[in-house]
Amino acid sequence: MAALEIILVPALSDNYIYLAHDSDTGDTAVIDPAEAAPVQGALNARGWQLTHILNTHHHMDHIGGNAELKAAYGCPIVGPRAEAARIPGMDVMVAETDTYAIGTQTGKVFDVPGHTTGHIAFWFEGSDALFCGDTLFVLGCGRMFEGTPEGFWNSLTKLRALPDSANVYCGHEYTQSNARFAVAVDPDNAALKVRSEEIDRMRAAGKPTIPSKLGQEKQINPFLRADDPAMQAAVGMNGADPTAVFAEIRKRKDNF
Repeated sequence: MAALEIILVPALSDNYIYLAHDSDTGDTAVIDPAEAAPVQGALNARGWQLTHILNTHHHMDHIGGNAELKAAYGCPIVGPRAEAARIPGMDVMVAETDTYAIGTQTGKVFDVPGHTTGHIAFWFEGSDALFCGDTLFVLGCGRMFEGTPEGFWNSLTKLRALPDSANVYCGHEYTQSNARFAVAVDPDNAALKVRSEEIDRMRAAGKPTIPSKLGQEKQINPFLRADDPAMQAAVGMNGADPTAVFAEIRKRKDNF
C-alpha cells in the first residue's frame, strides 16, 4: 500500500492547492482548490482523474474552484460540517472523530477552529501528510478572524501532538515573512536563525518552502511554543497562561 503522491499546485498570488494521488486505486483528491484551471492542468499533465474535493474551510481562496471541478469530474465536495452553510454544493460533511479515505489511504479529521470557527484539518497517517489549511503555517499560524485565543491555542496543540515526521501542507507561501517575525520575537533561537537563512535561499531560488516537518515546527514556530518557558521569556511573559502568551504573539504578528 503506497503512500499518497502529493503535488503542490500554486494558485492566485500565494496559495497552494494540493493533489493527493493513490497509485493503488487511481483515486485523486484535490485539497482546497482556490481555482480550477491550475488543478486541471496538473491533472492532465499526469493523466489523473479527480475523484474527491476536500475543503478545510470556507474562504473563497480555498473553495473558489469547487463548482467548476465538481461539474467537470462529477466528484463529491467534502468539508467541515460546521461550515456547511458557507460552502456551496458540499456533499459530505465531516468533523472531529470522522475519517475520510482517498483510495487505500484513510485520513483522520480534526476540528481546528481559530482562523474560522469551523476549520478542519485532515491527517493521513499512512502518508505522513497533514493538510491544515490556514490553521498552521510554516513558522506561523492563520489570522484569528473568527475564533478565540483559547480555541486557536487548543487547535494548535492538537496538531502539535501529531508525530514529528508529519509533513505540514498548509494553504499559503507565507514562510519568508513568518520567518522574519519569528526571528524578531525569538532572536536567541539558533535553530530558527539557521532555518530562516535556509528559507531565504529557497525563495531566492524560486523553490516552495512547503512541506515542513512538524518536528521542526515544534522547535522554532513561535505559535506552537506558547507554553515553552524559553518562548515565554522571549516575550516577557514568564509563567503566564499559554493562551495569553499565544494571544500576545498573535497580536504582535498582526502588527508586525
